[in-house]
Amino acid sequence: MTSHSDNRALGAFLKARRAQLTPSACGLPGTDSARRVAGLRREEVARLAAISVDYYTRLEQGRVR
Repeated sequence: MTSHSDNRALGAFLKARRAQLTPSACGLPGTDSARRVAGLRREEVARLAAISVDYYTRLEQGRVR
């Protein structure tokens, strides 16, 4: 069983890694609109990982059991 702090640490790691990546570095097409936050969007990470956006969001927020 994982602890709440382990889930938070996983979320922090995922957010940090997502912020370091760019769409072009991951083979995704660029967009014309400016990004509010550097890095990939959650939707892009979920698509690359072949998981739902909802599940990825729960992973980042530490809400996975």
